[in-house]
Amino acid sequence: MQPSIQTVELSGVLLCGGAWLCSLATTLMSTWLTLSTELLPGESYELGLWQSCVVQELGALECRPYDGLLGLPPDIKLARVLMCTALAAGLLALLLAIPGVHTVNSCHEEPRCKRVLKMAGGALALVAGVLGLIPVSYIAHLTVLRFFDDSLPEVVPRWEFGDALFCGWTAGVLHLVAGTLLLTSCLCLQRDTGNAPIPVPLGRARVGPARTRTEYV
Repeated sequence: MQPSIQTVELSGVLLCGGAWLCSLATTLMSTWLTLSTELLPGESYELGLWQSCVVQELGALECRPYDGLLGLPPDIKLARVLMCTALAAGLLALLLAIPGVHTVNSCHEEPRCKRVLKMAGGALALVAGVLGLIPVSYIAHLTVLRFFDDSLPEVVPRWEFGDALFCGWTAGVLHLVAGTLLLTSCLCLQRDTGNAPIPVPLGRARVGPARTRTEYV
């Protein structure tokens, strides 16, 4: 196996692990949206998927979980479902891709098994990337629309982007890159295997008694 293919598949697995950690952090962070007002300059508000927080000027943080599921906005409900699904798909992609790496001692008798595991991991990584980008981009889109809403007075505070949105975009892009690398390594490996020369078995030469040629005149 070429070293370049090993580098590609290892990079895909490492990026898949980093993307999953970023997705987990995005899901748990309470800084999806932030709000600061001129009426209370010493306080700022943070909005997440599971709780809302108030940050005091001196650094004190007070968080409160949401009371119930029925009272949540539809965008928060959608983000919860999609982010949890993206986490499950990303974790499954990582668990399938690790045994498919050629440096891992598994399925050595069946090279096709490694290729199938790696392709499944790459496909799930792409799915996790798309599922992670949808809620982040959707909430960002709604925030922009509400920020530039002319029907609201200028004195009404607007929500702004939080750190969790940027972390979610990073996780989605990393998942897409990881899935692309894993699938590319499978295609390169298949092409390299197809171009490899087929070994021809050589039979043992039988050693027999030397025949003497006699000429009759």
